[in-house]
Amino acid sequence: MRAAAIFGLGTSPAALKPFQSNSGTEWLEGLPTSTQAADAILIFGGDGTIHRHLPALVRLQLPVLIVPAGSGNDFARALNLRSARDSLQAWKDFESGTIRPQTIDLGVIAPLSSPEQKHLFCCVAGCGLDAIATSRANRMPRWLRGHGGYVLSLLPLLLKLPAFSIRLSTSNHNVDSSGESQSAPEKRTLLVAFANTQFYGDGMRIAPNADFTDGKLDICQISRMNPFELFCMFPTVYFGRHLLSPKVEYSKAERVTIDTEVPLDIYADGEFVCQTPAELSVAKGALSVIRPA
Repeated sequence: MRAAAIFGLGTSPAALKPFQSNSGTEWLEGLPTSTQAADAILIFGGDGTIHRHLPALVRLQLPVLIVPAGSGNDFARALNLRSARDSLQAWKDFESGTIRPQTIDLGVIAPLSSPEQKHLFCCVAGCGLDAIATSRANRMPRWLRGHGGYVLSLLPLLLKLPAFSIRLSTSNHNVDSSGESQSAPEKRTLLVAFANTQFYGDGMRIAPNADFTDGKLDICQISRMNPFELFCMFPTVYFGRHLLSPKVEYSKAERVTIDTEVPLDIYADGEFVCQTPAELSVAKGALSVIRPA
């Protein structure tokens, strides 16, 4: 077997040593040049590292194993890979043939100003308060981002909550392939999240019903509220109980268009992608992953 290893910021080839116990595997460093050059890819890093390599990973169609080692590891968390030890066990099971790769969905963002420029994401895309907090967190030192940086960047915003005029238009397909579209009225919104997986913000369960094999994005839209209301609701996001709030709307869609009164930033997997207006959709079964049985 041949395997390629990709090392994100703050990681080094030393992290690969536990995975090299099987002398029958030939190891390469960096992205393989073709599907014939490797049988699997290991990524040592967080959501940002994965996000930047998604186009190449989809093109190569090789099984990918994530070793969580970043400031945010929500994609690994969604795959039930919560530590390097979990990834090592999954790798051993993959080498022995005990587990097989699984194909999962990815999210797609296409700005309406240039729809041919499609951006992939693996976890969650967000707009509004979330994007502002993420932008602030990205300017923090890496060690701080990995120890509650997102929350620390969000807390000052609770004192004066910005609200944005956002309109969402969703569409699904019925069994007979006929289109079913629905446009919601424009509303004052704190944030809207488009989720392929349950987690973002280093463990926040923003979309507790998300399933990266159902061909749909989970949409969580939080309406305008006062700082005290958000302060009380904020801890519940870690358990998915924010859905009980009447200020939260939750739905699923195969495709959604977001339009805003003024252009707003969209972040995905903790990285800036584009500005509104944009269309978000799903690339079904686009990525092959190695995960625990």
